[in-house]
Amino acid sequence: MSTPSHSEVPYRTLGHTGEQVSCIGMGGYHLGKSDVTEKEAIHLIRTGVDRGINFLDNSWDYNNGESEKRMGKAIKDGNLRARVFLMTKNDGRTKEEFNRQLEESLKRLQVDHVDLMQFHEIIRFEDPDRIFAEDGAIEAALAARKAGKVRYIGFTGHKDPRIHLYMLEVADQHEFEFDTVQMPVNVMDYHFRSFSNLVLPELTQRNIGVLGMKSIGDAVILKTGAITALECLQYSLSRPVSVQITGINKMEYLDQAIKAAQTYGKVSQQEMTAILNRVKPFAMKGDWELFKTSALFDSTAQNLEWLGKPSPHVKAVQPSMS
Repeated sequence: MSTPSHSEVPYRTLGHTGEQVSCIGMGGYHLGKSDVTEKEAIHLIRTGVDRGINFLDNSWDYNNGESEKRMGKAIKDGNLRARVFLMTKNDGRTKEEFNRQLEESLKRLQVDHVDLMQFHEIIRFEDPDRIFAEDGAIEAALAARKAGKVRYIGFTGHKDPRIHLYMLEVADQHEFEFDTVQMPVNVMDYHFRSFSNLVLPELTQRNIGVLGMKSIGDAVILKTGAITALECLQYSLSRPVSVQITGINKMEYLDQAIKAAQTYGKVSQQEMTAILNRVKPFAMKGDWELFKTSALFDSTAQNLEWLGKPSPHVKAVQPSMS
């Protein structure tokens, strides 16, 4: 997938996959919210693609499937499917539950395959062990890749960078290499339980595609009054990410995201440092990154049945404090 000549946003390489993806990704969650009509969501998706955004984010659990359904309708017509890199996420930790959710996602999205499937919300230390256990979700994901239903495999999480590192460690033990990893990349993350400082260098060294998220933290970060949404996006895009995914549920937010993609390179390193220093007093305890310090964003913790029935072969692993 090459960069379209008319694109308004720069494209980057998605790690070792070699895929060319827009540096801005359209988040699926906000497109399925009740304050956005289906017609508005479809229009936003198609307009974003026409302007050069080819990376589409989604998840099986977003808005009870409404986000996937709307995205499916948006890309079905006008040959949009061939123009986008389609990603969705799966909450299943078992082979059976992964397969059930995969088939539902394909049906809702009205496609025979997704470009990227990611294990969603790796926020507990036992998640990697469950996924890589006998009859775990990795078996289903590999089978789906072999069958052509999934092209690439990744994982996501927003809680603790040490859990991400443990997921990579468990994958190594099973001689498996992830294609992508999704994690928070924002101005406050730099100062607290930092994915950017702990995980990003490891992913860069391994040439794994980095998918940034939570650049604005569902607008919570903006409530500090210390930074603007445009500055948040510009900072995240200045990091070595392949894609920075952001929620776009209004046309003005689409314009803002594209403006950030066009202007982040004009912000000097000195200005970036000043932005980090400006938010530091708010960031040190994680009070404004609620996805790290509260359960408000932990959808799988609130719906444990989405994970599947625990395997009797798995024991929970506690984090190393060394």
